[in-house]
Amino acid sequence: MVKIKITDLKKQLKEYEKKELIELVVEMFKANKDVQNFLSSKFLGNEAIEVLFQQARKKIQNEFFPEKGHGKLRLAEVKKEITAFKKATNDEKRTVDLMLFYVEQGVDFTCSYCDIDANFYSSMVKMFDQVAMECDQNEEFYREFSTRLSKVVSMADGTGGMLLYD
Repeated sequence: MVKIKITDLKKQLKEYEKKELIELVVEMFKANKDVQNFLSSKFLGNEAIEVLFQQARKKIQNEFFPEKGHGKLRLAEVKKEITAFKKATNDEKRTVDLMLFYVEQGVDFTCSYCDIDANFYSSMVKMFDQVAMECDQNEEFYREFSTRLSKVVSMADGTGGMLLYD
């Protein structure tokens, strides 16, 4: 697929009238869920961000503990959801919260259903490391998440492949 360069895009957009620009944005909004989420968070602010956060949290939970049936554990889908939330909202704190929630769900899943596989544990450890690094770099995040981090380490202790505290 050929993509337009940003400089060329800017040149093209400068030639549009205001009405045409509005129509273009509306078309993009209708055509793309990520654009809908981005513009909603941009224009509606915290209210929209909180809704997107709760939706992402629910999707993460459903991969591990759905209301009906068994968790599918599509970890790549969960990571995409976290990334999409971050891109749409630029909300670092809630993004870290979702990352930690992912690890908490993974530990709960392991405690509920016993040993999983090495890829599962590797994914949990990598995400935990990212959360720990964010908390190390931001004191507010550390204060907000330190209790949950400690709890998840305690819960993971003795669960086979789950070695969050290496």
